Amino acid sequence: MPVLTSDDVRTMARDYGVKFVRLQFTDIFGVLKNVSITVEQLDKALNNELMFDGSSIEGFVRIEESDMYLHPDPSTFVIFPWKPRDGAVARLICDIYNSDGTPFIGDPRHVLRRAIAEAEEMGYSMNVGPEAEFFLFHVDEEGKPTTVTHDRAGYFDMTPVDLGENARRDMVLTLQQMGFEIEASHHEVAPGQHEIDFKYSDALDIADKVVTFKFVVRTIAQRHGLHATFMPKPVFGIAGSGMHLNQSLMKDGANAFYDPSTSNQLSQDCLHYIGGLMRHVPAITAIINPTVNSYKRLVSGYEAPVYIAWSYRNRSPLIRVPAKRDQSTRIELRSPDPSCNPYLALAVCLRAGLDGIKNKIEPPTPCDRNIYELTPQERDELGIDILPESLRDALYQLSIDPVIMDALGPHVLQRFLEAKRIEWDSYRLQVHSWELGQYLTKF
Repeated sequence: MPVLTSDDVRTMARDYGVKFVRLQFTDIFGVLKNVSITVEQLDKALNNELMFDGSSIEGFVRIEESDMYLHPDPSTFVIFPWKPRDGAVARLICDIYNSDGTPFIGDPRHVLRRAIAEAEEMGYSMNVGPEAEFFLFHVDEEGKPTTVTHDRAGYFDMTPVDLGENARRDMVLTLQQMGFEIEASHHEVAPGQHEIDFKYSDALDIADKVVTFKFVVRTIAQRHGLHATFMPKPVFGIAGSGMHLNQSLMKDGANAFYDPSTSNQLSQDCLHYIGGLMRHVPAITAIINPTVNSYKRLVSGYEAPVYIAWSYRNRSPLIRVPAKRDQSTRIELRSPDPSCNPYLALAVCLRAGLDGIKNKIEPPTPCDRNIYELTPQERDELGIDILPESLRDALYQLSIDPVIMDALGPHVLQRFLEAKRIEWDSYRLQVHSWELGQYLTKF
């Protein structure tokens, strides 16, 4: 990520004829928010003088604590390519501060910054490469989204089967104009499902890029008369959308996960990082799979991981170690989905991995068999456990894991648990169409 100063932002805004600037941030659920200002207010914003009402944002503060300040990060300045050149619109991603000048502990970006600071104290920095999937659906006559897919294509299919190729191409071009280095884009397994992969970077930059990516994809889809959704499982009977997170640590300019002297060329840091992730993944699941719908994706038979295991080769376990080594050595966590807040997701993953390194948590023996084909008895014999099967189960695991609770901090933890328990109760109190079809005439 290029490092920009406030003066750089002022110069670019003037040179590109920027008229409006969107000051962006997320609530604790990762939903993007913004305050739009005219360019005449840019100096005030860059001087951290702009205030907003935090009581209106989900999970932020109470009414009596509502005055909060936006501190723009100059390095996140970018101009929206789809807006007219005459009257250009730009954005800045902001950190949230209290009125007394201290960072707001409920700001998801601050939660990730805390985890990054802990890693730095141990001599590490985190690199992440996400693989976010999404669906493109038709809209109805009123412009409301449907779950009718725009194609019947499959993995890596092309035009004329892949009718979303034009939309996906425009998404890629737009992201490139906004500073993304796109590595690949393709049709995914399910009809109407797509994936665009961008180059790895440091954790904070990637979290910023994920929220930007989702915003761009939805915007460009809308311009093509389509609806893009990052809902984990929008259609029964086909694969859901995941967001695999490729993770590595750097230390003294080298990949801390790589050790050419070992038989598998993985360092002890890498193995302990895996051990930490596996120990804490029941609690992490509440953050990286944060919706009721997330658990409709985490079922056997649809490519999503269900079992807490790791492997060098096959893709059925939770964690896979891709074959490339040296600077490319990394682990791939396969359970996250794109409905998660990327700031919180990366924070809890990093803190879990660091706990593994600090406490030398050894991972179990890698499993190179297809776990989906193992019997329950065989899985028990191998000591392979399963991920939480519902949001309720995951929230319980989060509430008893002190490492992950500390990673979130008391404010985010309390607000997250409270809101998600309400979400679960709302879901379980509904009478669903499946129940009516199953029981209405039977009893």
